[in-house]
Amino acid sequence: MSDFTLQVDQHKYLPLGGREVHAILTITGTVAQAPPTEAAEVIIIDTSGSMTGGKIREARQAAKAAVDALRDGVEFAVIAGDTSAHMVYPRGRKLAKAGQSTRDNAKKAIDSLDANGGTSIGQWLLLACDLLESRPGAIRHALLMTDGQNNEGEEAFARALKKCEGRFVCDSLGVGDDWVPDELRKVSNALLGAFDFVRDQKDLAEFFTRITEASMGKTVAELALRVWIPKDATLKYIRQVSPTLLDLSGKRTPFNPLTGDYPTGSWGAEEREYHLCVEVPTAAPGQEIRAAWVKLVRPDTGDVHASGNVLAHWTEDLALSTRINRKVAHYTGQAELHELIQEGLSARAAGDTATATARLAKAKQLADSSGREDTARLLEKVVEIDPGTGTARLRRNVERADEIELDTGSTRTSQLRQEG
Repeated sequence: MSDFTLQVDQHKYLPLGGREVHAILTITGTVAQAPPTEAAEVIIIDTSGSMTGGKIREARQAAKAAVDALRDGVEFAVIAGDTSAHMVYPRGRKLAKAGQSTRDNAKKAIDSLDANGGTSIGQWLLLACDLLESRPGAIRHALLMTDGQNNEGEEAFARALKKCEGRFVCDSLGVGDDWVPDELRKVSNALLGAFDFVRDQKDLAEFFTRITEASMGKTVAELALRVWIPKDATLKYIRQVSPTLLDLSGKRTPFNPLTGDYPTGSWGAEEREYHLCVEVPTAAPGQEIRAAWVKLVRPDTGDVHASGNVLAHWTEDLALSTRINRKVAHYTGQAELHELIQEGLSARAAGDTATATARLAKAKQLADSSGREDTARLLEKVVEIDPGTGTARLRRNVERADEIELDTGSTRTSQLRQEG
Protein backbone atom coordinates (compact mmCIF):
# COMPACT_ATOMS: atom_id res chain seq x y z
CA MET A 1 0.00 0.00 0.00
CA SER A 2 1.19 3.54 -0.75
CA ASP A 3 0.11 6.88 0.69
CA PHE A 4 0.55 10.19 -1.10
CA THR A 5 0.70 13.87 -0.24
CA LEU A 6 0.32 16.77 -2.66
CA GLN A 7 1.77 20.15 -1.67
CA VAL A 8 1.06 23.31 -3.69
CA ASP A 9 3.76 26.03 -3.75
CA GLN A 10 2.68 29.29 -5.36
CA HIS A 11 2.30 33.03 -4.94
CA LYS A 12 -1.41 33.56 -5.53
CA TYR A 13 -1.44 37.37 -5.81
CA LEU A 14 -1.85 38.84 -9.30
CA PRO A 15 -1.73 42.49 -10.41
CA LEU A 16 -4.84 44.03 -11.90
CA GLY A 17 -5.21 42.59 -15.38
CA GLY A 18 -2.90 39.68 -14.51
CA ARG A 19 -3.93 36.31 -15.90
CA GLU A 20 -1.09 33.77 -15.56
CA VAL A 21 -1.09 31.58 -12.46
CA HIS A 22 1.94 29.40 -11.70
CA ALA A 23 2.28 26.65 -9.11
CA ILE A 24 4.70 23.84 -8.26
CA LEU A 25 2.99 20.61 -7.22
CA THR A 26 5.16 18.42 -4.99
CA ILE A 27 3.87 14.85 -4.80
CA THR A 28 5.39 12.43 -2.32
CA GLY A 29 4.65 8.72 -2.17
CA THR A 30 5.45 6.57 0.86
CA VAL A 31 5.29 2.77 0.95
CA ALA A 32 3.36 1.39 3.91
CA GLN A 33 4.12 -2.29 3.24
CA ALA A 34 6.07 -4.58 0.91
CA PRO A 35 5.39 -4.00 -2.79
CA PRO A 36 3.03 -6.39 -4.59
CA THR A 37 4.16 -9.00 -7.11
CA GLU A 38 1.71 -7.79 -9.76
CA ALA A 39 4.35 -6.42 -12.10
CA ALA A 40 5.62 -7.15 -15.61
CA GLU A 41 9.11 -6.34 -16.92
CA VAL A 42 10.59 -6.57 -20.42
CA ILE A 43 14.36 -6.24 -20.92
CA ILE A 44 15.32 -5.08 -24.44
CA ILE A 45 18.91 -5.54 -25.62
CA ASP A 46 20.36 -4.02 -28.78
CA THR A 47 22.05 -6.86 -30.68
CA SER A 48 22.66 -4.96 -33.93
CA GLY A 49 25.95 -5.25 -35.80
CA SER A 50 27.49 -2.29 -33.96
CA MET A 51 27.30 -4.25 -30.68
CA THR A 52 30.20 -6.54 -31.56
CA GLY A 53 33.13 -7.32 -29.26
CA GLY A 54 33.13 -5.92 -25.76
CA LYS A 55 29.74 -4.23 -26.11
CA ILE A 56 27.78 -7.46 -26.59
CA ARG A 57 29.68 -9.11 -23.75
CA GLU A 58 28.85 -6.25 -21.39
CA ALA A 59 25.24 -6.22 -22.64
CA ARG A 60 24.89 -9.93 -21.79
CA GLN A 61 26.24 -9.29 -18.28
CA ALA A 62 23.91 -6.32 -17.84
CA ALA A 63 20.83 -8.25 -18.99
CA LYS A 64 21.68 -11.06 -16.59
CA ALA A 65 22.11 -8.54 -13.77
CA ALA A 66 18.64 -7.18 -14.53
CA VAL A 67 17.17 -10.70 -14.44
CA ASP A 68 18.79 -11.27 -11.04
CA ALA A 69 17.17 -8.06 -9.76
CA LEU A 70 13.64 -9.25 -10.55
CA ARG A 71 11.37 -10.10 -7.63
CA ASP A 72 9.96 -13.60 -7.38
CA GLY A 73 6.60 -13.74 -9.11
CA VAL A 74 7.20 -10.85 -11.50
CA GLU A 75 6.28 -11.68 -15.11
CA PHE A 76 9.19 -10.99 -17.43
CA ALA A 77 10.72 -11.45 -20.86
CA VAL A 78 14.00 -10.68 -22.61
CA ILE A 79 14.02 -9.30 -26.18
CA ALA A 80 16.93 -9.00 -28.61
CA GLY A 81 16.67 -6.13 -31.08
CA ASP A 82 18.22 -5.65 -34.50
CA THR A 83 16.35 -4.94 -37.73
CA SER A 84 13.41 -6.62 -36.03
CA ALA A 85 12.64 -7.87 -32.51
CA HIS A 86 13.27 -11.43 -31.31
CA MET A 87 12.24 -13.34 -28.20
CA VAL A 88 15.28 -14.45 -26.21
CA TYR A 89 13.35 -15.77 -23.21
CA PRO A 90 10.88 -17.35 -22.85
CA ARG A 91 10.17 -19.09 -26.14
CA GLY A 92 7.06 -17.80 -27.87
CA ARG A 93 5.38 -14.41 -27.47
CA LYS A 94 4.64 -14.66 -23.76
CA LEU A 95 5.98 -13.75 -20.33
CA ALA A 96 7.58 -16.06 -17.75
CA LYS A 97 7.17 -15.86 -13.97
CA ALA A 98 10.40 -14.98 -12.17
CA GLY A 99 11.81 -17.70 -9.92
CA GLN A 100 15.14 -19.43 -9.51
CA SER A 101 14.69 -21.81 -12.45
CA THR A 102 13.31 -19.20 -14.87
CA ARG A 103 16.09 -16.78 -13.96
CA ASP A 104 18.71 -19.47 -14.61
CA ASN A 105 17.10 -20.39 -17.94
CA ALA A 106 16.85 -16.75 -18.97
CA LYS A 107 20.54 -16.17 -18.23
CA LYS A 108 21.52 -19.22 -20.27
CA ALA A 109 19.48 -17.86 -23.19
CA ILE A 110 21.09 -14.43 -22.79
CA ASP A 111 24.56 -16.01 -23.06
CA SER A 112 23.74 -16.99 -26.66
CA LEU A 113 23.16 -13.39 -27.80
CA ASP A 114 25.27 -12.26 -30.74
CA ALA A 115 25.54 -9.01 -32.69
CA ASN A 116 24.20 -8.70 -36.22
CA GLY A 117 21.87 -6.56 -38.34
CA GLY A 118 20.45 -3.05 -38.09
CA THR A 119 18.57 -1.00 -35.48
CA SER A 120 14.76 -0.67 -35.41
CA ILE A 121 13.82 0.64 -31.96
CA GLY A 122 10.14 0.99 -32.81
CA GLN A 123 9.90 -2.72 -33.65
CA TRP A 124 11.50 -3.62 -30.32
CA LEU A 125 9.00 -1.49 -28.43
CA LEU A 126 6.04 -2.95 -30.32
CA LEU A 127 6.98 -6.48 -29.26
CA ALA A 128 7.37 -5.29 -25.66
CA CYS A 129 3.94 -3.67 -25.91
CA ASP A 130 2.34 -6.90 -27.14
CA LEU A 131 3.89 -8.84 -24.27
CA LEU A 132 2.96 -6.33 -21.58
CA GLU A 133 -0.63 -5.94 -22.78
CA SER A 134 -1.29 -9.46 -21.48
CA ARG A 135 -0.97 -8.04 -17.94
CA PRO A 136 -3.34 -5.03 -17.94
CA GLY A 137 -3.54 -4.70 -14.15
CA ALA A 138 0.18 -4.96 -13.51
CA ILE A 139 2.86 -2.31 -13.11
CA ARG A 140 4.29 -2.56 -16.64
CA HIS A 141 7.84 -1.49 -17.38
CA ALA A 142 10.48 -1.95 -20.06
CA LEU A 143 14.22 -1.32 -19.98
CA LEU A 144 15.83 -0.62 -23.35
CA MET A 145 19.49 -0.16 -24.27
CA THR A 146 21.02 0.77 -27.60
CA ASP A 147 24.41 1.83 -28.90
CA GLY A 148 23.43 2.98 -32.38
CA GLN A 149 21.22 5.14 -34.53
CA ASN A 150 17.69 4.08 -35.37
CA ASN A 151 17.54 2.80 -38.97
CA GLU A 152 13.75 2.72 -39.37
CA GLY A 153 11.92 5.65 -40.94
CA GLU A 154 10.72 8.53 -38.77
CA GLU A 155 7.06 7.84 -39.58
CA ALA A 156 7.34 4.15 -38.63
CA PHE A 157 9.11 5.09 -35.39
CA ALA A 158 6.44 7.69 -34.57
CA ARG A 159 3.64 5.17 -35.24
CA ALA A 160 5.27 2.64 -32.94
CA LEU A 161 5.63 5.20 -30.14
CA LYS A 162 2.01 6.26 -30.56
CA LYS A 163 0.80 2.68 -30.26
CA CYS A 164 2.90 2.10 -27.13
CA GLU A 165 1.96 5.39 -25.45
CA GLY A 166 0.03 4.84 -22.23
CA ARG A 167 0.59 1.07 -22.30
CA PHE A 168 3.81 0.92 -20.27
CA VAL A 169 6.72 2.98 -18.95
CA CYS A 170 10.10 2.61 -20.64
CA ASP A 171 13.47 3.69 -19.28
CA SER A 172 16.24 3.69 -21.88
CA LEU A 173 20.02 3.79 -22.01
CA GLY A 174 22.39 4.94 -24.73
CA VAL A 175 25.82 3.29 -24.71
CA GLY A 176 28.99 4.72 -26.25
CA ASP A 177 29.08 7.73 -28.57
CA ASP A 178 27.30 6.61 -31.75
CA TRP A 179 23.65 6.91 -30.66
CA VAL A 180 21.34 9.90 -31.02
CA PRO A 181 19.96 11.41 -27.78
CA ASP A 182 16.92 12.83 -29.56
CA GLU A 183 15.75 9.30 -30.45
CA LEU A 184 15.74 8.14 -26.83
CA ARG A 185 14.27 11.50 -25.82
CA LYS A 186 11.28 10.65 -28.02
CA VAL A 187 10.96 7.30 -26.23
CA SER A 188 11.15 9.11 -22.89
CA ASN A 189 8.51 11.68 -23.83
CA ALA A 190 6.10 9.10 -25.22
CA LEU A 191 6.52 6.43 -22.54
CA LEU A 192 7.12 8.60 -19.45
CA GLY A 193 10.50 7.10 -18.64
CA ALA A 194 13.97 8.48 -18.09
CA PHE A 195 16.86 8.11 -20.51
CA ASP A 196 20.50 8.15 -19.61
CA PHE A 197 24.00 7.92 -21.02
CA VAL A 198 26.33 5.02 -20.19
CA ARG A 199 29.72 6.44 -21.09
CA ASP A 200 31.72 3.33 -20.17
CA GLN A 201 30.18 0.03 -21.31
CA LYS A 202 31.66 -1.65 -18.22
CA ASP A 203 29.13 0.33 -16.15
CA LEU A 204 26.15 -1.09 -18.05
CA ALA A 205 25.36 -3.85 -15.52
CA GLU A 206 25.26 -1.29 -12.69
CA PHE A 207 22.77 0.84 -14.65
CA PHE A 208 20.60 -2.19 -15.46
CA THR A 209 20.52 -3.31 -11.85
CA ARG A 210 19.66 0.14 -10.52
CA ILE A 211 16.84 0.72 -13.01
CA THR A 212 15.37 -2.76 -12.50
CA GLU A 213 15.46 -2.42 -8.71
CA ALA A 214 13.70 0.94 -9.01
CA SER A 215 11.03 -0.67 -11.17
CA MET A 216 10.61 -3.46 -8.62
CA GLY A 217 9.98 -0.79 -5.96
CA LYS A 218 6.89 0.58 -7.70
CA THR A 219 3.68 -0.13 -5.80
CA VAL A 220 0.89 1.75 -7.60
CA ALA A 221 0.21 1.54 -11.33
CA GLU A 222 -0.82 4.23 -13.78
CA LEU A 223 -1.65 7.29 -11.70
CA ALA A 224 -2.75 10.53 -13.36
CA LEU A 225 -2.96 14.19 -12.43
CA ARG A 226 -6.63 15.13 -12.83
CA VAL A 227 -6.72 18.89 -13.40
CA TRP A 228 -9.91 20.99 -13.28
CA ILE A 229 -9.73 24.59 -14.49
CA PRO A 230 -12.52 27.21 -14.59
CA LYS A 231 -14.63 27.96 -17.62
CA ASP A 232 -12.85 30.34 -20.03
CA ALA A 233 -9.46 29.43 -18.49
CA THR A 234 -6.62 27.75 -20.42
CA LEU A 235 -4.09 25.26 -19.13
CA LYS A 236 -0.93 26.59 -20.79
CA TYR A 237 1.26 23.69 -19.68
CA ILE A 238 1.86 21.04 -17.08
CA ARG A 239 5.40 19.67 -16.83
CA GLN A 240 7.25 17.30 -14.60
CA VAL A 241 10.20 19.37 -13.41
CA SER A 242 11.86 17.00 -10.92
CA PRO A 243 13.70 14.66 -10.92
CA THR A 244 13.73 15.08 -14.72
CA LEU A 245 11.99 17.37 -17.20
CA LEU A 246 9.00 15.86 -18.97
CA ASP A 247 6.20 17.79 -20.69
CA LEU A 248 2.74 16.27 -20.07
CA SER A 249 0.77 19.08 -21.74
CA GLY A 250 -0.06 17.16 -24.93
CA LYS A 251 -1.12 13.98 -23.11
CA ARG A 252 -4.52 15.15 -21.87
CA THR A 253 -7.35 12.63 -21.70
CA PRO A 254 -10.70 14.44 -21.22
CA PHE A 255 -12.61 13.55 -18.05
CA ASN A 256 -15.28 16.20 -18.51
CA PRO A 257 -15.38 19.54 -20.36
CA LEU A 258 -13.40 21.36 -17.65
CA THR A 259 -11.22 18.48 -16.42
CA GLY A 260 -8.47 16.43 -18.00
CA ASP A 261 -6.19 13.59 -16.89
CA TYR A 262 -2.42 13.78 -17.43
CA PRO A 263 -0.54 10.47 -17.03
CA THR A 264 2.35 10.13 -14.59
CA GLY A 265 3.07 6.38 -14.84
CA SER A 266 3.61 4.08 -11.87
CA TRP A 267 4.75 5.16 -8.39
CA GLY A 268 6.69 3.89 -5.39
CA ALA A 269 8.36 5.63 -2.47
CA GLU A 270 9.53 8.76 -4.27
CA GLU A 271 9.01 12.49 -4.78
CA ARG A 272 8.23 14.26 -8.03
CA GLU A 273 7.44 17.89 -8.77
CA TYR A 274 5.27 19.39 -11.50
CA HIS A 275 4.94 22.96 -12.81
CA LEU A 276 1.38 24.01 -13.63
CA CYS A 277 0.57 27.20 -15.53
CA VAL A 278 -3.05 28.31 -16.02
CA GLU A 279 -4.31 31.42 -17.78
CA VAL A 280 -7.52 32.66 -16.15
CA PRO A 281 -9.94 35.50 -16.94
CA THR A 282 -8.97 38.64 -15.02
CA ALA A 283 -11.10 39.85 -12.10
CA ALA A 284 -11.65 42.83 -9.78
CA PRO A 285 -9.25 43.71 -6.96
CA GLY A 286 -9.86 41.65 -3.84
CA GLN A 287 -11.49 38.81 -5.75
CA GLU A 288 -10.08 35.30 -5.23
CA ILE A 289 -10.86 32.23 -7.32
CA ARG A 290 -9.74 28.64 -7.59
CA ALA A 291 -7.55 28.63 -10.71
CA ALA A 292 -7.09 24.86 -10.69
CA TRP A 293 -8.11 21.84 -8.64
CA VAL A 294 -5.57 19.05 -8.92
CA LYS A 295 -6.07 15.44 -7.84
CA LEU A 296 -3.74 12.45 -8.02
CA VAL A 297 -6.01 9.64 -9.19
CA ARG A 298 -6.01 6.11 -10.47
CA PRO A 299 -8.03 6.61 -13.67
CA ASP A 300 -9.39 3.05 -13.98
CA THR A 301 -10.92 3.06 -10.48
CA GLY A 302 -11.36 6.78 -9.80
CA ASP A 303 -9.53 6.44 -6.46
CA VAL A 304 -8.17 9.79 -5.29
CA HIS A 305 -4.78 9.56 -3.53
CA ALA A 306 -4.18 13.29 -2.90
CA SER A 307 -5.49 16.70 -3.96
CA GLY A 308 -4.75 20.41 -3.77
CA ASN A 309 -5.99 23.83 -4.89
CA VAL A 310 -4.24 26.50 -6.96
CA LEU A 311 -5.58 29.98 -6.22
CA ALA A 312 -5.61 33.41 -7.87
CA HIS A 313 -6.18 36.64 -5.93
CA TRP A 314 -6.13 40.06 -7.60
CA THR A 315 -4.64 42.99 -5.70
CA GLU A 316 -3.65 46.62 -6.19
CA ASP A 317 -0.76 46.15 -3.74
CA LEU A 318 2.39 46.10 -5.89
CA ALA A 319 4.46 44.70 -3.02
CA LEU A 320 2.23 41.63 -3.06
CA SER A 321 1.69 41.22 -6.80
CA THR A 322 5.39 41.51 -7.75
CA ARG A 323 6.63 38.75 -5.46
CA ILE A 324 7.76 35.51 -7.09
CA ASN A 325 7.52 32.13 -5.39
CA ARG A 326 11.05 30.72 -4.92
CA LYS A 327 10.13 27.24 -6.10
CA VAL A 328 8.39 28.53 -9.22
CA ALA A 329 11.40 30.72 -10.00
CA HIS A 330 13.81 27.84 -9.43
CA TYR A 331 12.11 25.41 -11.78
CA THR A 332 11.46 28.09 -14.38
CA GLY A 333 15.24 28.58 -14.40
CA GLN A 334 15.86 24.85 -14.67
CA ALA A 335 13.57 24.63 -17.70
CA GLU A 336 15.31 27.64 -19.26
CA LEU A 337 18.71 25.97 -18.72
CA HIS A 338 17.51 22.86 -20.54
CA GLU A 339 16.14 24.91 -23.45
CA LEU A 340 19.37 26.93 -23.79
CA ILE A 341 21.47 23.76 -23.93
CA GLN A 342 19.19 22.13 -26.48
CA GLU A 343 19.07 25.25 -28.66
CA GLY A 344 22.84 25.69 -28.39
CA LEU A 345 23.66 22.10 -29.30
CA SER A 346 21.21 22.17 -32.21
CA ALA A 347 22.74 25.40 -33.53
CA ARG A 348 26.24 23.95 -33.14
CA ALA A 349 25.26 20.86 -35.13
CA ALA A 350 23.78 23.11 -37.85
CA GLY A 351 26.96 25.18 -38.09
CA ASP A 352 25.35 28.32 -36.61
CA THR A 353 28.33 29.31 -34.46
CA ALA A 354 26.93 32.67 -33.32
CA THR A 355 23.68 31.24 -31.96
CA ALA A 356 25.41 28.22 -30.44
CA THR A 357 27.94 30.42 -28.64
CA ALA A 358 25.30 32.79 -27.28
CA ARG A 359 22.97 30.04 -26.04
CA LEU A 360 25.66 27.86 -24.47
CA ALA A 361 27.42 30.82 -22.83
CA LYS A 362 24.13 31.95 -21.29
CA ALA A 363 23.50 28.37 -20.15
CA LYS A 364 26.91 28.33 -18.46
CA GLN A 365 26.12 31.56 -16.61
CA LEU A 366 22.73 30.21 -15.52
CA ALA A 367 24.23 26.89 -14.39
CA ASP A 368 26.81 28.78 -12.30
CA SER A 369 24.23 31.08 -10.70
CA SER A 370 21.78 28.27 -9.90
CA GLY A 371 24.33 25.97 -8.32
CA ARG A 372 24.30 23.39 -11.12
CA GLU A 373 28.00 22.60 -10.81
CA ASP A 374 27.61 19.29 -12.68
CA THR A 375 26.06 20.99 -15.70
CA ALA A 376 28.54 23.87 -15.54
CA ARG A 377 31.46 21.42 -15.76
CA LEU A 378 29.93 19.75 -18.82
CA LEU A 379 29.33 23.14 -20.47
CA GLU A 380 32.97 24.09 -19.91
CA LYS A 381 33.94 21.24 -22.23
CA VAL A 382 31.88 22.80 -25.04
CA VAL A 383 32.09 26.57 -24.52
CA GLU A 384 34.90 28.71 -23.10
CA ILE A 385 34.25 32.06 -21.38
CA ASP A 386 37.10 34.48 -20.73
CA PRO A 387 36.85 35.43 -17.01
CA GLY A 388 38.28 38.88 -17.68
CA THR A 389 36.31 40.05 -20.70
CA GLY A 390 33.31 37.69 -20.53
CA THR A 391 33.87 36.83 -24.19
CA ALA A 392 32.66 33.36 -25.11
CA ARG A 393 33.78 31.01 -27.85
CA LEU A 394 33.01 27.43 -28.78
CA ARG A 395 35.75 24.94 -28.10
CA ARG A 396 37.14 22.98 -31.02
CA ASN A 397 37.49 19.20 -31.16
CA VAL A 398 34.83 18.50 -28.54
CA GLU A 399 34.55 14.79 -27.80
CA ARG A 400 31.27 13.30 -28.97
CA ALA A 401 30.82 11.64 -25.57
CA ASP A 402 31.07 15.02 -23.81
CA GLU A 403 28.40 16.47 -26.09
CA ILE A 404 26.08 13.49 -25.49
CA GLU A 405 26.60 13.72 -21.73
CA LEU A 406 25.65 17.41 -21.78
CA ASP A 407 22.62 16.69 -23.96
CA THR A 408 21.23 13.87 -21.82
CA GLY A 409 22.16 15.56 -18.55
CA SER A 410 20.16 18.67 -19.43
CA THR A 411 16.89 16.81 -18.69
CA ARG A 412 17.89 16.24 -15.05
CA THR A 413 17.09 18.99 -12.58
CA SER A 414 18.25 19.97 -9.10
CA GLN A 415 15.86 20.54 -6.23
CA LEU A 416 15.56 23.95 -4.59
CA ARG A 417 18.08 24.43 -1.82
CA GLN A 418 16.61 25.28 1.56
CA GLU A 419 17.24 28.78 2.86
CA GLY A 420 19.30 29.28 5.97
